[in-house]
Amino acid sequence: MDSTDDPLYLRGARSHIQGRFESAAREPFDDGWTPEEQETQRLQTTVTIEKARSIISRNDSPDVGFSQSINPYRGCEHGCIYCMAGDTPILMADGTNKPLADVRRGDSIYGTVRQGWYRRYVKTQVLAHWSVIKPAYRITLEDGTSLVTGPDHRMLTERGWKFVTGAQSGTARRPHLTMHNKLMGTGAFAEGPQKGPDYRRGYLCGLIRGDALLATYHYDRAGRSNGDQHQFRLALCDVEALLRAQDYLRRWRIETRHFVFKAASAGRRLMHAIRTHARSSVEEVRTLVSWPVSPGREWHAGFLAGIFDAEGSYSQGILRISNTDPEIISWIARAFGELDFRFVIEHVDRTATTPIDVVRLAGGLGEHLRFFHGVDPAIARKRDIAGQAVKSQARLAVAGSSRSARQCASTTSRRAPRISSPTAS
Repeated sequence: MDSTDDPLYLRGARSHIQGRFESAAREPFDDGWTPEEQETQRLQTTVTIEKARSIISRNDSPDVGFSQSINPYRGCEHGCIYCMAGDTPILMADGTNKPLADVRRGDSIYGTVRQGWYRRYVKTQVLAHWSVIKPAYRITLEDGTSLVTGPDHRMLTERGWKFVTGAQSGTARRPHLTMHNKLMGTGAFAEGPQKGPDYRRGYLCGLIRGDALLATYHYDRAGRSNGDQHQFRLALCDVEALLRAQDYLRRWRIETRHFVFKAASAGRRLMHAIRTHARSSVEEVRTLVSWPVSPGREWHAGFLAGIFDAEGSYSQGILRISNTDPEIISWIARAFGELDFRFVIEHVDRTATTPIDVVRLAGGLGEHLRFFHGVDPAIARKRDIAGQAVKSQARLAVAGSSRSARQCASTTSRRAPRISSPTAS
């Protein structure tokens, strides 16, 4: 095949390039994974002027055979040797995860960059994505996690970056995974909730009890036998939670009207809100957010998602949910316990205002991600892990490695923040 006919010619795994004297020939194969990318033009090289701040430029990428250079080095040729199975979950920049095969160019994901003594998570953008077929290896970790990767994929271990396969001597000599090497990361991602009726009830209960106005006012009005007014209003700065609540309410035939609650000003963010004054709708909302007699795991997951969107915070690696109502605090603790989370309740006395209780989730980043994925709060801003160190207590030591029967793999972002800037390809 003429190299000019293939925009990806000789790009990819260097250990699987067809040799001149091989008896078996290889040919292009349409696996149907990325049809929209087959119609794109040849991948172009973009030259970026790098304004160096020092004479010596440094990088920590395992793809480059040097760590220091007089000439600044940046970028890549979309020739990624990194390759994993298409169903491998990838941590997206909004805190969610999706299969590698579903990641697309332009998506934001998390990569890593070395800062001081630690590698830290940074947000980065996918610049290219394609699929390949090559021999695959299955790596099994102590916690039962199974990874299917190409032989040239590199894993971040406690002793630096290592290839999946290699040798101690000869032409194939290179740093490679061995038994009991520990991978760096948070471990397997938790499965998300089903988001059935129980979850939706729990979410509305947590969000509305945490941050909404739900009241009926009684007035004596001249000429009317009943001056009652019914109000439901939910005002938030983050529209994701507001839209989810509006959608869930609509499933119970409760229509609400959207409006701007507060305009943006100096030091204040724009606040949107939804509301209704219909008596039947307000009464139905009261029924939906009433405390259940025997809630299940789905209700507890929804309740934690809702109360976190309303009253939770996540900053400097600490996840908290605060409230002044002891009853709500007790339900938060009950939900954490039902979902097997470890937590601490801290009481804060305040002289000028009502005392407040703070429920803090313990366990570090691994547990925080399990919370984000397992209960799925709506607000992406509160799921930002950028800047946190790549370390955890997860049991990620290599327990076994073998050739896999699976051949198909999808290639995407090589997490170029490992070089010098948050870009990926």
